[in-house]
Amino acid sequence: MNKYLTLTALAVAPFAPPAPAQEGEIRLLVRADDMGSAQAINEACVKAYREGIVKSVELMVPGAWFLDAVRLLKENPGLDVGVHLTLTSEWERVKWRPLTPAPSLVDANGYFHPTTTQRPDFPAGTGFLEAQPNLDEVEHELRAQIEAARRHLGRQVTHVSAHMFTAVATPELRAITVRLAKEHGLRLEDDGVKFAGEFGAYTATAKERETALVNLLRQLPPGQWLLVEHPGLDTPEMRQMGHKGYEMVASHRDGVTRAFTSAKVKGVIARRHIKLLSYGDLAGTSAQP
Repeated sequence: MNKYLTLTALAVAPFAPPAPAQEGEIRLLVRADDMGSAQAINEACVKAYREGIVKSVELMVPGAWFLDAVRLLKENPGLDVGVHLTLTSEWERVKWRPLTPAPSLVDANGYFHPTTTQRPDFPAGTGFLEAQPNLDEVEHELRAQIEAARRHLGRQVTHVSAHMFTAVATPELRAITVRLAKEHGLRLEDDGVKFAGEFGAYTATAKERETALVNLLRQLPPGQWLLVEHPGLDTPEMRQMGHKGYEMVASHRDGVTRAFTSAKVKGVIARRHIKLLSYGDLAGTSAQP
């Protein structure tokens, strides 16, 4: 089962369902993940919004480039923001730490663990769940991330999502995330939308990804859909990011940016009268004070 559809089945939405689409209407929420983790990702997310089809971005508050992301988001107040709740730090040479004192959430070097669960091809002791995190520390950390985003960006923040699905990986973690979202008047990432699918493997060329996205959009039936990917730029910074099994991060994410800003992609959206949405556009979901 697709991971986003799995999450939809598991999460409990704190809001009433959004208003249904008009008969025959195709509504598409295009989301860009991981803003705040790298300068190249920040720039690419904004480019995909200004020049492309992205309407919502996910902000990693513990990321080293969080404040740069805040600057760019304030310069683009129409760009909808989600708090990408972060409990893992996956890259081998780029790491981030919790905002709060949280010894059960980190490795021996004080960084978040790389994976949600222990991968057999990763070193022992790298799984978040296997480290038996203290739930009070989890809640304290996630609350701090939400409050930091809201403090900087206010009502521009409309929803929460889970980086690598860690913050919803167990019923206990999911309950914390649902409670915090409701407490702060924020929508959950899967509330009222269905996952539209993927467009190209990590190894696909930029041209192949563009073609795959065009084909996906040509076949998209009426309904309310979510499209998620990770824009980036092929820069020296991005070429240093990666982990075992996902080494070509820079070229992959540059291809995502090119697809999201493609004239062919925008042409299909125009011809099919696909309505682009943000999370804030979903009925009754603007963030509360």
